[in-house]
Amino acid sequence: MPLYDVVFMVKKGVDRRSVVELLSRLGQRVYATKGVITDVKSFGHVNLAYPIKKRDGRHNEAQMLQMTVMVKTSFGEQLSYLNQDERLLRWLLVKSRGDEWLRGPSVA
Repeated sequence: MPLYDVVFMVKKGVDRRSVVELLSRLGQRVYATKGVITDVKSFGHVNLAYPIKKRDGRHNEAQMLQMTVMVKTSFGEQLSYLNQDERLLRWLLVKSRGDEWLRGPSVA
């Protein structure tokens, strides 16, 4: 099972309890597919490079979160429910490269 990073951009005004509920729902789906959560990071409030327009207005700031999970490759198909969540500005599922790319090419 490969590692994936699920990145969330949550609206600025969403309280901590709602963010935890959002992460726990995703965690339950990971565990239901016999996956493993390896890391959860919060990057706090970030200023966006450009405003994101939603039904409730334009958003220039967001809370940014990342959850690293080890799941089957078909897991991305199960995340379509996130599209209907009004608390989210954006979400993204990316295959994790780990931190090996930071070290650069190895010299033999």
